[in-house]
Amino acid sequence: MAVLRLTHVGICVSDLDRAVRFYCEGLGFELRSQIEIGGEPAATLLGLEPLELQAVYLERDGTRIELLHYPRPGHLPTESPRPMNRLGLTHLSLRVDDLDATLVELARVGATAIAPTRIDMPEHRSAAVFVTDPDGTMIELVQAPGDPEVPPGA
Repeated sequence: MAVLRLTHVGICVSDLDRAVRFYCEGLGFELRSQIEIGGEPAATLLGLEPLELQAVYLERDGTRIELLHYPRPGHLPTESPRPMNRLGLTHLSLRVDDLDATLVELARVGATAIAPTRIDMPEHRSAAVFVTDPDGTMIELVQAPGDPEVPPGA
């Protein structure tokens, strides 16, 4: 038996239209598909009853995310910003060409910059900061020259 491939990463959102706008207009994801699901067998799989789910699949750079909106039973609030040492998925990370310009654009679509996380590394012509999406999902933005596959300064 073998795992064949990663299919997607799911992100629960409180407002589907707002989230689609943020991830598409702000982060450059493209809409791939959307579905609406209710009842069984999805209720058993997700452990939610009653179940009414709207899911939107977005893709960028070969990575697919699934935005999950639950009209029923609704969503649970989260602590924001989420502590980085909380077990489980901590954040998404994206390489950007101009950190300051990206922050301005993302604020327009609902991001909140976490100013105390900002670091500047002029010796590497690099900078990084965390923002949250409109629902508090942590997103790391990294500006660095050269190959995006290589960590800054490597």
